[in-house]
Amino acid sequence: MTTEPAWPKKTREIRNFLMDSSRWNDFAFRDDDIVIATWSKSGTTWMQQIVSQLIFQGDDKMFGQAISPWIDFQLQPGAPAQAAAQTHRRFMKTHLPLDALVFSPRAKYLYVGRDTRDVVWSFHHHISSFTPYAHKLIAELAAKTGSFAPPPDVPDVKTFYHIWLQTDASAENSFFRNVQGWWDAQVLPNVLLLHYAKLKADLPREVRRIAAFLGIAIDEAKFPRMLLNCSLEHMKDVSADDEFLGRLFEGGGRTFVNKGTNDRWRDVLSPEEAALAEVAAAKNLTPACAHWLKTGELPA
Repeated sequence: MTTEPAWPKKTREIRNFLMDSSRWNDFAFRDDDIVIATWSKSGTTWMQQIVSQLIFQGDDKMFGQAISPWIDFQLQPGAPAQAAAQTHRRFMKTHLPLDALVFSPRAKYLYVGRDTRDVVWSFHHHISSFTPYAHKLIAELAAKTGSFAPPPDVPDVKTFYHIWLQTDASAENSFFRNVQGWWDAQVLPNVLLLHYAKLKADLPREVRRIAAFLGIAIDEAKFPRMLLNCSLEHMKDVSADDEFLGRLFEGGGRTFVNKGTNDRWRDVLSPEEAALAEVAAAKNLTPACAHWLKTGELPA
């Protein structure tokens, strides 16, 4: 007799300037749906590109994010309708923690983790690049939802790092709470954990692992092209004409995609300051989860 897994249950709603978790409440899942889940700046756009290349087998013009609806995204209200109209295998995006997300046994979930310090550095660049239009829209949504919006004048990255560590535990969508929730869900048959550092170290291996999990056969003749289309420069090229990104970010898609590198914090933080991220992780994560978040290494 097969025992049914203990599927996650939604226990709360999150509604702020960025996300509205209630948009998933009536979402009609399909049997082959894919959901890419992350905390911000952990490799979401890269994973969308990887999945798009697997589904469309090396399409040179494909920018995965453009056809990957972010269902809970407040700044783009048409995402649920976009998903409903799609006829190809769908791959959606979310930044929601597991306890605020409607979880479907019918879908497959890809969760990407990244070292805390690399996330902070990328996130700082992200919010520092908002256009006046983006700040205006975010401020309006923050006022409407009674939430906090990033200020137009973002502090320097070191100051930002310290503020972020001091405030994350109490945040509605805490980074560490997000990571721990999805870490705990890895026992489920439809959840696959991935890590930014592992993707950087051996992309071909990780793409094959993703393909196997999703049940997608790779055309070996097209595989080199698929990998090339997942490179940073190619993603910058195909995102450059994205009108929506052009409205939100100074420099548009090329700014949004950014550097895709790790360890930029090493030139800014002292060893003692860098260790604060590990102290915070130890306070908020189980030891195995904290080790994975830093290194990408899963228990044997």
